[in-house]
Amino acid sequence: MPPTDPSEGPGTGPGPDHPGSRTTGLAGPGVADAAPAGAGPPTDNETTLELQLSEEFIELIDHGAPEPAAITAGRGPAGAIGPGSDLLDSLADWGPADTGAGTFQLVPVRVERDLRLITRWMNDPAVAAFWKLGGPESVTEAHLRAQTGGDGRSIPCLGVLDGVPMSYWEVYRADLDSLARHYPARPHDTGIHLLIGKVADRGRGVGTRLLRTVADLVLDHRPSCARVVAEPDLRNTPCVSAFLSAGFRLTAEIDLPDKRAALVVRDRALRTLL
Repeated sequence: MPPTDPSEGPGTGPGPDHPGSRTTGLAGPGVADAAPAGAGPPTDNETTLELQLSEEFIELIDHGAPEPAAITAGRGPAGAIGPGSDLLDSLADWGPADTGAGTFQLVPVRVERDLRLITRWMNDPAVAAFWKLGGPESVTEAHLRAQTGGDGRSIPCLGVLDGVPMSYWEVYRADLDSLARHYPARPHDTGIHLLIGKVADRGRGVGTRLLRTVADLVLDHRPSCARVVAEPDLRNTPCVSAFLSAGFRLTAEIDLPDKRAALVVRDRALRTLL
């Protein structure tokens, strides 16, 4: 199976028993130069530049992008993650990491800030086919609030690359999740779900780098965790292939309530070998 970026497909979505399961992130601003049709050259005393603002950029203006301080510190505002967040060893404090494709950081989601764009991403037909969270904002909001208001066993995050939110992640305690009923879970197993937000960011070879980076962040900051797990839909071949290219190994095919999944594992003991 050739290496493939998971961003070429919809990414991994939560199973129906995952906290709040029924919805990611904030797409980065896009600015493009465009010359008006039929416009002549600028006059000697005037230079005209027309900017086309993406819908994502307009919404960032309306609702506010992640604050630079939050991105720098890796911490959302108070209350951004639920009580008991130590279940994931203070994920908000993990800080940035170099991916080879830019500086990446996980920033916990703020529902009020991120809801519109998360909903838009979830309604991309390619995404909805696997995440099954298409529909109105209320569907997305219920999914997010179940995690941000929960006990901290699952934390939804923006994936911020070079200061631009461009992906959505859920980092969760797989050993405390319903997934543990379907495989021989070990204490502190940590699971990940991901979604590359904008179509323009898919297929650029970034997804595999981000998967490896996030798995390394988990292993670096969760010393009790011996392995990172994921369960992409077997039908999502590009995503499964990307996990394998990122150093995960296929350990089993498992039947979950909503899909037949590939159980993939990134082992601490093998992280330098794969």
